[in-house]
Amino acid sequence: MASEAPPSTNITPLSLFLTLRRFVLQTCTTHPLITTCVSHINVLLLKVGIPEKSLLTNEEFVLTSTAGVVTLVGYYVLFGGRHRRKRRRLAEELREAQRQVHNLEEKLLAAKRLEILASSPSRPSKQPRQIRIFMDGAFDVMHYGHMNAFRLGRSLGTYLIVGVNSDESITTCKGPPLMNDNERLTMVEGCKFVDEVVPNCPYIMTSEYLEYIFTTYQVDYVVHGDDPCIVDGKDVYASAKKRGRYRSIPRTEGVSTTDIVGRMLLMTKEHHMRRSRGNSVGSVRSVSGMLDEAEDEDRHRGEDDDSDNEILNEDSDYGTPLGNQSKFLTTTNLLRLFSAGVKPPEEGMKVVYVDGAWDMFHCGHVAFLKEASKRGDYLIVGIHGDAAVNKRRGGNLPLMNLHERVLSVLGCKYANDVLIDAPVEITADMIASLKISEVVHGTESDSTCTGKIFLLHGLAVYFNSHIHHC
Repeated sequence: MASEAPPSTNITPLSLFLTLRRFVLQTCTTHPLITTCVSHINVLLLKVGIPEKSLLTNEEFVLTSTAGVVTLVGYYVLFGGRHRRKRRRLAEELREAQRQVHNLEEKLLAAKRLEILASSPSRPSKQPRQIRIFMDGAFDVMHYGHMNAFRLGRSLGTYLIVGVNSDESITTCKGPPLMNDNERLTMVEGCKFVDEVVPNCPYIMTSEYLEYIFTTYQVDYVVHGDDPCIVDGKDVYASAKKRGRYRSIPRTEGVSTTDIVGRMLLMTKEHHMRRSRGNSVGSVRSVSGMLDEAEDEDRHRGEDDDSDNEILNEDSDYGTPLGNQSKFLTTTNLLRLFSAGVKPPEEGMKVVYVDGAWDMFHCGHVAFLKEASKRGDYLIVGIHGDAAVNKRRGGNLPLMNLHERVLSVLGCKYANDVLIDAPVEITADMIASLKISEVVHGTESDSTCTGKIFLLHGLAVYFNSHIHHC
């Protein structure tokens, strides 16, 4: 008898897909989690008046969810890379536009300065005419944006007088400040762009007080940022504008006290800079050295090239941005402007070195640098990189990234030069390279290291017993 032919086992892709679909659908629709979700959804649908016959079934829920996930994954695979490239391109275009705006603002200020010099009344003196500028503000939680405003204001004249609002007037108009009068005065007096400070200044500039300022301090112009300053519906500087003795300066974009407070609350580290290479003696460079290199590069590019390079960019030895939490753009041009007057130490000078994080640069830092500067002729301030600071302090610290902390210290009149991304460990080669004569450290508490002196690579290391250094 002839044997029967075995049943056909040929499985087509379509039949395999349908079988797999039926198996997955049956498994998912009978799962307790799916049943619970559909039940809750149907309860909500009944409450809003959906007929019972139109309620969602387990199978419909599974199919709809699967279709949504497949659509999102497919969109990400097909178009996600394109969008990322577009965002990077737009970010580059934004940075370039910010560079151009910065250059145009500096040119505009130069033109305003010429206009002021031409229109300022001559003084009955044989000395060169001095253009005296007056600025005022609360300067609570003072940061490098305020320092840049002082720099811009002073660029319109030759002498800058800054009035610091009193605690009482700030409390009346805005609420109590975080820093008291003495702390805010210390910060303003420590800025190298400020020539004179007027304490207890009222928040609202009345005609009588302006007359007092113009007469007592021989002020030529009152300067403020281009953002409106309105209190109780009135322009604070209306009186100065009526006199024709008011000038505005551009606001420093990308930094504000609100932004800094936001970093404290968000607890992110996106504003940090990531070191791409480890610190080495060969990479130790102070601001004065970097400026010399930047000037050499400018000569090679040509004098007509107005483009600015970021200090820390993708090709830099120092790092790359981790994110866009800090939107402040630091350029070599801005570094030059903040570094006005920075020169290498002369032969025979006693060079003092102090390093730290200098995060949220405050009046304690200013007082410490003032004391440290008294121990020699030339003070170099080392600023540790974001990774080094975060390794020791954790969390989202430092709150200010390396760019911002460099500008904050450069704005202090007691610092002669700054060492960017300073090594945590001071080496003999570093001491020889920077010609350091003495290293100064602050005390972490009143009971430790007070007044202690020891030798480091043959140098005296002095612990200041009066100032707490952070």
